[in-house]
Amino acid sequence: MNHGLMFSFRNPPGGSRSMIDVYRNELRLVQEAEALGFDTIWLTEHHFVEDGYSPSIIPLAAAIASVTERVRIGFNLLLLPLHDAVKVAEDIATLDVLSNGRIDVGLGQGYAVHEFAGFGVPMSDRLGRFREGLDVLDGLWTNESFSYSGTHYDFDDVRLTPRPVQQPRPPLWIGATSEPGVRRAGRRGANLLGLASRHLQQVYEDARSEVGLDPTGSDVLQLQWTHVAPTDDEAWEHAAPCFHHVLTVYAKWANESSDADKGGPKTVIPPVEELRDPPGPLMFRPAFGSPASVAETISATCNRTRTTHLCLGVLPGMDPTHTRRSMELYMTEVAPTLG
Repeated sequence: MNHGLMFSFRNPPGGSRSMIDVYRNELRLVQEAEALGFDTIWLTEHHFVEDGYSPSIIPLAAAIASVTERVRIGFNLLLLPLHDAVKVAEDIATLDVLSNGRIDVGLGQGYAVHEFAGFGVPMSDRLGRFREGLDVLDGLWTNESFSYSGTHYDFDDVRLTPRPVQQPRPPLWIGATSEPGVRRAGRRGANLLGLASRHLQQVYEDARSEVGLDPTGSDVLQLQWTHVAPTDDEAWEHAAPCFHHVLTVYAKWANESSDADKGGPKTVIPPVEELRDPPGPLMFRPAFGSPASVAETISATCNRTRTTHLCLGVLPGMDPTHTRRSMELYMTEVAPTLG
């Protein structure tokens, strides 16, 4: 099992820290995570968010590469339709050189309406830009010279320098929440940024089989919002307000996306005091509690679907002292029970 942490470099409203402090604290935690034995640091991208949700993950990855030596650095995920894929190919190749081949490239289409509006990209173009962007990245990374003609990209004889350290290219991951998206990831031979769904896992493996690939020959990541403390009560006391902020922001974007798609059920987040025993299903089932409780919750997730990589979401706004202790308890008391 690959054990990773996901940092979003956020500063929820009401906090007393500056963004300078947030970035410095997160980078210190990244260094400590490497020392504790975590395998991967995952980064996540969103834009125009009040809490500063990391909008520029390639510079962040470069900063992490400069203060670490062993830990891998992954994207969960980069919103490819919002970027120029040629520039992304150059930046990630350079990043792979800076990190000496430690980059995992996770990509997704995005769904937040306000982000596409801010970048002036029509929502109707996101799938086309995503598909063509994947072609462009793969072509530039794996060919000495590459030409492409499509709706969104059109160029001749482009040569990428420097080239990635990892050959033929850095590991490619695709995040998807629908059958077509998951099927696309499988057919392209990409690793999967998953959702612990048995059905979607089967769709993904069937798609790999259809193109002659080993259905279980890829990596699959599961995201798990996690906080470990000596007792369940203490863990929930520290985690619940931060987790409520996470859910509230995601629910707002999901509901705006639903409105843009003309319908669909609304996501409602219960009050913070009801999160531990919610009246209905949450967007994410968290793993908060003592080491034994967290191990039980994560084991259930891993047993639900094939999991090679665990991505533990670091809660924004958490006191770094509590986050640090959670990391330590996880690696010393939880990870050994998971393999």
